Amino acid sequence: MPTKIEVTNNRYRLGYHLMTPGGWMNDPNGFCYFQGYYHVFYQYYPYSAAWGPMHWGHARSKDLVSWETLPTALTPGDSEDEDGCFSGSAVVKDDKLFLIYTGHHYYGDNDPDHFWQNQNLAYSTDGIHFTKYAHNPIIAKAPVDNTQHFRDPKVWQADDHYYLVLGSQDQQGLGRVLLYRSDDLMDWTYLGPIAGAKDVQHEGFMWECPDLFNLNGQQVLLTSPQGIKATDKQYLNLFQTGYFIGQLDYQQPQLQHRTDFQELDHGHDFYATQTVLTPDGRRVVLGWMAMWESQMPEQADGWAGALTLPRELTLKGHQLVMQPVREVAALRTQTLLNQQATVNGTADFGNNLEQAEFKASLDLTATQQLKSTISLMNASQQAVVSLTFDQATGDLVLHRADRPDARYAVTATDRDSLELDLFIDTSSIELFINGGTVVFTERFYDDTAKSLQLQTDQAVTVTAKLFALNGQANQY
Repeated sequence: MPTKIEVTNNRYRLGYHLMTPGGWMNDPNGFCYFQGYYHVFYQYYPYSAAWGPMHWGHARSKDLVSWETLPTALTPGDSEDEDGCFSGSAVVKDDKLFLIYTGHHYYGDNDPDHFWQNQNLAYSTDGIHFTKYAHNPIIAKAPVDNTQHFRDPKVWQADDHYYLVLGSQDQQGLGRVLLYRSDDLMDWTYLGPIAGAKDVQHEGFMWECPDLFNLNGQQVLLTSPQGIKATDKQYLNLFQTGYFIGQLDYQQPQLQHRTDFQELDHGHDFYATQTVLTPDGRRVVLGWMAMWESQMPEQADGWAGALTLPRELTLKGHQLVMQPVREVAALRTQTLLNQQATVNGTADFGNNLEQAEFKASLDLTATQQLKSTISLMNASQQAVVSLTFDQATGDLVLHRADRPDARYAVTATDRDSLELDLFIDTSSIELFINGGTVVFTERFYDDTAKSLQLQTDQAVTVTAKLFALNGQANQY
């Protein structure tokens, strides 16, 4: 048995975001509520800070903000998952917690693109110790018109049936989502594809991590397409996460979607989302706070990857809005600033920041052509991450010092005010703008003292609050 890797340097370790105790992390899996706890699992390789044969790491929380790391839930190596326990989801049935996940298999020719995938089941009575189903796989192979890309099951219950969606690719090389039905979670019937890409350039060659749920009487399909071609202001990441809104016809089956694909988060570090319905009826989402092929300097320290803050999803017309769950207020340990001021030029809002929340409202009723920039500065007074708002166009432009590219988003919200809610951690920042209608998620790697700076090119009234946040929220 190899030795688990240990963290050797805490310079980039996050304070209130969920990470591994050491090793690699990617997609959140199995996000659910069971026996009084929220559970989240994640793609995990405990023996290296690089991607390897995937395990399922595991943590639980009573409040969505303070997480307790539990023993590894799934370990690969059995016949059904010999080369990896890939992503999947969870469902509660008969007071047991069931995990449905993808088994990954290589053909043995040392070609990483020559593989096959199936779907498997594991279960637990205590939510901690899991047993793999004796008759795995529960879905042995992909449909005949599919390629080998056949993964990431998301399961839910509707009426007297269980359903799951799977990410896949058809024989024409186009991404799509498949639908299955079961009465007992063990025997599954293939119903067919419910949505798919029209062409690679606009909708991608593979749709990963699908998630289908109801909001306000409509169905939302979340998915992470690969291969969409970038435009001037969209799809600037390697891969995207976004959504369609419509109605699912279970009989056809078909998602009759009223919207084209829309990005959910415009930052560099947001992918592979999964949602849960909370006991009080909120739809909450988590994402992987990283991106494939990104540089991850924390790997030199024995770990890689993190999960975002939990975020509540709501519909505003045909737009999915995303805001931090209200429970994050429990992270606040001290109010550092609470003031209203007129800014005309440059103003500082906090120094020596490690874990902090900055809330600001800019009153733009008296301006029409304002340009303002909020920046996270390092000890050399260089902007690590900055966000510029151009009132005349409505454009929000994000720059990151370690990336030559910029991210753009055009907001159609009221230009008479600019509302910011920024969550800063040791090496991450999540920016929620105008009530979560625009969101950016970013990692950064600068281990000097941080400060916040606002620049405006004309006078504007700013109401600002700054909170210190708990930097030791999680137990590893």
